[in-house]
Amino acid sequence: MFKKALAALMLAAPLTVLAQPPAPAASSGAAPRLIIAISVDQFSGDLFNEYRPYYSGGLKRLSEGAVFPRGYQSHAATETCPGHSTILTGSRPSRTGIIANSWIDLNAARADKMIYCAEDESHPGSSSGNYVASPIHLRVPTLGGRMKAANPATRVVSIAGKDRAAIMMGGSKADQVWWLGPKGYVSYPNVPTPPLVDRVNQIFAQRLATTNPGFDLPQQCGPKDFPVGTGPGKSVGTGRFARPADSFSAFRASPEQDAMTLAFAAAAIDSMGLGKQGQTDIISIGLSATDLIGHAYGTEGTESCIQIDRLDRELGSFFDQLDKQGIDYVVVLTADHGGHDLPERHRQNAMPMEQRVERALMPRALSEAVAARTGIGGKELIRGDGPAGDLYFDHSLSRAQRAKVEAATLALLRAHPQVETVFTKAQIAAAPSPSGPPESWSLLQEARASFDAERSGDLLLLLKPRVTPIADPIKGAVATHGSPWDTDRRVPILFWRKGLRHFEQPLGVETADIMPTLAALIHLPVPKGEIDGRCLDLIAGEGDSCEGN
Repeated sequence: MFKKALAALMLAAPLTVLAQPPAPAASSGAAPRLIIAISVDQFSGDLFNEYRPYYSGGLKRLSEGAVFPRGYQSHAATETCPGHSTILTGSRPSRTGIIANSWIDLNAARADKMIYCAEDESHPGSSSGNYVASPIHLRVPTLGGRMKAANPATRVVSIAGKDRAAIMMGGSKADQVWWLGPKGYVSYPNVPTPPLVDRVNQIFAQRLATTNPGFDLPQQCGPKDFPVGTGPGKSVGTGRFARPADSFSAFRASPEQDAMTLAFAAAAIDSMGLGKQGQTDIISIGLSATDLIGHAYGTEGTESCIQIDRLDRELGSFFDQLDKQGIDYVVVLTADHGGHDLPERHRQNAMPMEQRVERALMPRALSEAVAARTGIGGKELIRGDGPAGDLYFDHSLSRAQRAKVEAATLALLRAHPQVETVFTKAQIAAAPSPSGPPESWSLLQEARASFDAERSGDLLLLLKPRVTPIADPIKGAVATHGSPWDTDRRVPILFWRKGLRHFEQPLGVETADIMPTLAALIHLPVPKGEIDGRCLDLIAGEGDSCEGN
């Protein structure tokens, strides 16, 4: 599928892929001419390791480079927007300002007070669900922004399935930022659509209008092929991604989406001549299908298994195409967060303690319970974006009322059997910024890494492990992420460049380490006081790729 789409795109674009000089080896010490940063949404460390014996394409190639299987999105709020904000900034959410996919601003004019991480809420009539996309909430520069400041000739491109992935990795200085919508790839308002994107969107429309009979089941997926009930007459676990014509939702939650995004990225690299001039260019690629599949079907059925197999194949075809062009490129692949399978399947597979969150922990139910306990009514005392994470108290409360509401809320939450802990804003703010191995951090340290004094809530609610924060799987997603536990924090971090000697480092590192590591490869100084990450030495044995940075 990738090859057909890619061939169509390549035929539509003016390409010169023949007689290209071979790319130099990494051992030459020269800076690579192209940085390719790939984020596979919800590609947990567990998923990476589970299917590692079966990789034969792009994931196999990356697994032969510098491998950090215990990378960490080290913060507590393991969601898409915060995770993507760490990858190319070298900073945790406490510095990027992207504390969640959405947060509450009680001073906002809109009724729901919800702010989406990648919107500009100043536009009249906008809401967190109907917004103008923008990078304004990202408080720090990305690697591409720093590269462009050092050399304005640098081209910075970002392409993804989700707007927040493209925006958070591309940053505010990107030349091209594109993400997939129902009509094709779109960008910010008033951005002209180049001919290549028009051609990509024509191909997308043709693909969408054609049915997909589904994918064959790889041999390694056979043991996964059994149904798991998620409600009356509903089950997951046996899907093949058969899709009717014109179903955008089915297209997005299938391997087709990533194939299209990679085809677009490959065509953009060639059409723009990325990596073929004197300076180093950068392209970030957000592959979103694994996340949408994980939410819709869980992480352990045939659906997820097929997706990882197709991802491996599509990445292999993508890299093969770049090799034909003789580009000297370095790749980093990681994820914005991990994920947790649905409790119904876990209970079938030796984990009877798995459960779904009780509705009493939903913000509205909690607010009503606190109102009944305190006698303070007539207002929504507590707001939040779900049964875990930041909770915000009504600003109109008097000091005495607020103290009463906080005490009642803490008492209710700390007595609930599904709650691990609750931190107050003052507790988190007083904690020092975390340091040391991310796998050994306390929950308070993880919370501090996600904390922003302006945007974070009055309380932070953390559920116990093995409690899925989805009360009803019938109405939408069956599985999710977002917790402070390793299932959601741990992700692979893989670096590859031609000539890079393979090594594997099993100890924990952070996704915030990616940016300074790449910056060192292109000899770009980054002041240590401006970031949270550190440079990772990619040279096995003697030598240090971080030397001088």
